Amino acid sequence: MQNQTRIIIENVSPQLDGGAFFIKRIVGQKVVVTANVFSDGHDVVACSVKFKHEKDKKWQEVRMFETGNDEWRAEFKVDKQGFYSYLVEGWVDYALNWQHGTQRKIEDNQQVKSELLEGAEYCQAILKEVSAAEKTYLTSAIKAFQDEKQYDKAIAIALSSELHEIFKHHPTRTLANISSELKIYVDRKKALFSTWYEFFPRSASQEKGKHGTFKDCEKLLTRVAAMGFDTLYFPPIHPIGEVNRKGKNNATNAAKGDVGSPWGIGSKHGGHKATHPELGTIEDFKSLVQAAKRLNIEVAMDYALQAAPDHPYVKDFPQWFKWRPDGTVQYAENPPKKYQDIQPIYFESGDWKNLWKELLDVALFWVEECDIKVFRVDNPHTKPFYFWGWLIAEIKKKHPDVLFLAEAFTRPKIMHELAKQGFTQSYTYFTWRNTKAELIEYVEELTKTEQSEFFRPNFWPNTPDILPYALQSGHESVYLHKYFLAATLSSSIGIYGPVYEYMVSDAMPGKEEYHNSEKYEFYNWDWTVQNKLITVISRLNKIRHEQPSLQQTNNIQFCATDSDQVLAYYKYDDDKLDETLMVCSIDPYYAKQTWVQLPLQALGIQAGQPIRVVELITGNSYIWDKEWNFVELNPALPFHLFKILK
Repeated sequence: MQNQTRIIIENVSPQLDGGAFFIKRIVGQKVVVTANVFSDGHDVVACSVKFKHEKDKKWQEVRMFETGNDEWRAEFKVDKQGFYSYLVEGWVDYALNWQHGTQRKIEDNQQVKSELLEGAEYCQAILKEVSAAEKTYLTSAIKAFQDEKQYDKAIAIALSSELHEIFKHHPTRTLANISSELKIYVDRKKALFSTWYEFFPRSASQEKGKHGTFKDCEKLLTRVAAMGFDTLYFPPIHPIGEVNRKGKNNATNAAKGDVGSPWGIGSKHGGHKATHPELGTIEDFKSLVQAAKRLNIEVAMDYALQAAPDHPYVKDFPQWFKWRPDGTVQYAENPPKKYQDIQPIYFESGDWKNLWKELLDVALFWVEECDIKVFRVDNPHTKPFYFWGWLIAEIKKKHPDVLFLAEAFTRPKIMHELAKQGFTQSYTYFTWRNTKAELIEYVEELTKTEQSEFFRPNFWPNTPDILPYALQSGHESVYLHKYFLAATLSSSIGIYGPVYEYMVSDAMPGKEEYHNSEKYEFYNWDWTVQNKLITVISRLNKIRHEQPSLQQTNNIQFCATDSDQVLAYYKYDDDKLDETLMVCSIDPYYAKQTWVQLPLQALGIQAGQPIRVVELITGNSYIWDKEWNFVELNPALPFHLFKILK
């Protein structure tokens, strides 16, 4: 390729797959850009990052500074939702190069009369761009450079920092080069910081043996708010299929009165744009959503693209399903599991355009009719990636506040691809990370690799589908430390509520599944219970909402301890105005006495400099003046959460 520029721009970061995908931020966050920028020869090189919002006409700019070895760095903040573009521009700075070369000659006692005349040309070239005061200065410089009688004055001007700053801020950029244009998508804050609570609406009734309703759910909102949750997630609220309905514990045949799985969507009562009649009407649901909003809670809906055999789609649009040679329909399978009550959508249908349009209409119905802004998407990894990229982009064009959580416990590259296609957050492997080494390795992977630019983790200790072996002991200390780790390692967390609070641990033999699972029956929980776990969860959630360092995930540094069963980690917000230190024991049986090493360099302090740490759970305060500090932990409350005050 022919190009007269002398500037090379390489390794611009961050970028994903050569710019094929956008990186992610929330409003107010920084974007740190690095690049290798250099030229042939020894001339002075300069470069900048240019950026603009999709609705802006003009580019903003921030100059980059060299960090060594031709590597350059700059940062800027994004202050509006939507797409931003950014690129790196580099140029040989001939004016600064002139000043630098002239200075070297002057220091060598050479005459620089000719060089001063060149300097006058560089000053003349930017007269129209500078401020009035700068123009006065440059005009004086030009006269001095052109008048041999003012040689000493001209030398002083040529060497001055004032001229250097003017040249620096008004470069001519002759034969500049630019990198490829890259993209950022900027979301609202909830994309990064959210605290989810899940329960089944049909289990909301406090009357034994009675199916819950949306009205019953409204009565529980104050409880959810008091516990500090800001997102209330419901499994599907649509009519449940009656054909091939599952019985208790996923039994193939339902007994009389069995309510079936909410994920078997659709019946004679309607499909994805209807509500289950026993829960209530669309208007009842709207009332619930607005009541939650008044308590600063957003209702998250389940977006599950599948159908029960008696879903209206099956009759009206049979081409959207896969039919076997014998005329039967292919039901969902994940061998050895079989889901006879669910028919997967056939995305390879020849009628795919109409299928996509209808599925988009479903999501838009709930957004526009019921003010839903958050979706938890069921099994997105079993649907085409490009469908998700299209659907999420279409929704965000009209409704940028809408967020999507990917329920995808699958292979890493598939989870990453969903995030690149636009999913706001994702479930993670935290559910199965139990040892100190596993937890550190996983969090480092999430926060210190390319994943930090696009993959936002949401840590869930349990879900209706998963009762991990670690929780099957029913040990209170395990439930305490698992929630603490989720709540302080990740800025977005969630629990499948009542079963976690009451430490339900009855599992199917040899499986990580709940026995008598609520997926196949409704419960009547005692919503008035106030136990220790609920109290601690509520306190942690309150602290999360008060401490900005816990409202982000990536600014984290693990600290050394002298125990392989005690984790310690330091977190801070982008401006380091809030700093916290967490220490957590993962031993549910024995007290731990350990020493924790403070990250002195990250804290910006010297050994021996005292700091005050306030334990935010108990309110106790301590003065630490050493690099290593003693901490004691008890299984009854196996963690400390310190706010650092300097």
